Amino acid sequence: MRDRLGRECVYVPSCRFGLFVALRHWCPPGGRVLMSPVNDDVIFFVVLAAGLRPVQAPLNPFDASIDIDAVPDETWGSLSAVLTTNLYGNPDPAPELRERCDALGIPLFEDGAHAIGSEVGGRPVGAWGDASVFSLSKHAGAQTGGILALADPDRSTAVREACSELLAPRRMASELTYAIRPYAEAAVRRLGLRRAAWATMGLLGLTEREGIRMPLRPDALAGAVRSAPDLGAHDPWVRVDMHDYRLEPGPVRLRRVHRSLGRLDDVLRASRAGTELLLSTPWARPPADGTVQPLFRVPLLVADRDAAIAALARRRIVVGYLYDPPLDDYAGAAFTDPSPAPGNARWFARHALPVDPLRAREAAEALERSGARPAEPPEPSEPPGVSEAPEVSASQPLEPPKGATARGLGPPRG
Repeated sequence: MRDRLGRECVYVPSCRFGLFVALRHWCPPGGRVLMSPVNDDVIFFVVLAAGLRPVQAPLNPFDASIDIDAVPDETWGSLSAVLTTNLYGNPDPAPELRERCDALGIPLFEDGAHAIGSEVGGRPVGAWGDASVFSLSKHAGAQTGGILALADPDRSTAVREACSELLAPRRMASELTYAIRPYAEAAVRRLGLRRAAWATMGLLGLTEREGIRMPLRPDALAGAVRSAPDLGAHDPWVRVDMHDYRLEPGPVRLRRVHRSLGRLDDVLRASRAGTELLLSTPWARPPADGTVQPLFRVPLLVADRDAAIAALARRRIVVGYLYDPPLDDYAGAAFTDPSPAPGNARWFARHALPVDPLRAREAAEALERSGARPAEPPEPSEPPGVSEAPEVSASQPLEPPKGATARGLGPPRG
């Protein structure tokens, strides 16, 4: 990763852990962080755990990147930092965000969890921010681990010390579970037992999401926020889908990480080829400059996503990494500053179908046979406050859209 980014890199047990360390290192408690509302809720809770206030940004409707020009001037002037998402590997406008942050004297953080191999402005994603984080559970497929990359190598010692203080001790049981997990999942896939396995996990209390978003539990969350910055108080939210997110790695994990990174270039080549195929379909919005990134997932934009998910499920293609509704609709104004122009985020969150480019051809065939229709583009502009989604009180957890969750034993989300 040092060779790829040209930056000092620190191994961390997960992307979410590395992001918490970065936010605590650079940002004062109570600071405000501009971020995308179409993002994993775990990342939202990491920002809260760091004692910071999430500020939801307006988005480009076709790739969910931050729309810099739509962010009000008064919002820019109130920020302590900016956090990119690079959703599914599509880059945020990092060069322009870097320029804005430099003018304001605030740090830029890049979440590159989906974006190992993506580039923007002639540099890799992750080479623009003061700090950037990567997940090794995504393209690398290690199902553990992350990278925290630093623009200033002189900060390396302090960051490593902060990581060491937050790590939980290594546990033999966790190492054994991690060692056998790939074989168990392979057996489930081979025997066609995904539904039975998921039901069993639910009966044992091992699944924490009934829908796309985890339960907000606003009263408990409000108590945790009052104690922030505090990772432990937010652990019930931050650990979801990855209970070992802050666990000191053992030799089994590190060996698998090493092997997975050794195959990374082959995976990126295959991802780029699959992305190119999917971008040629009627449901895609190719980038204006024609650049094809090795996307982690290709967001096809379909009129009826639930029907499209069902069509793919019939081919045993599981759809995950859905982020609907946007974070401001999910969490409410008690926990975040809503976007001043939420329409694009709502449209994208409702219509984006994240397809694995490694299964591009069979996914495209399944969608074509199902008669899936492309989503109609959103209206060019929407006055702030016009809602296409029901308003949700911060004291009420949001019910997930019926049928919108694809069931399956997929990789960790964070």
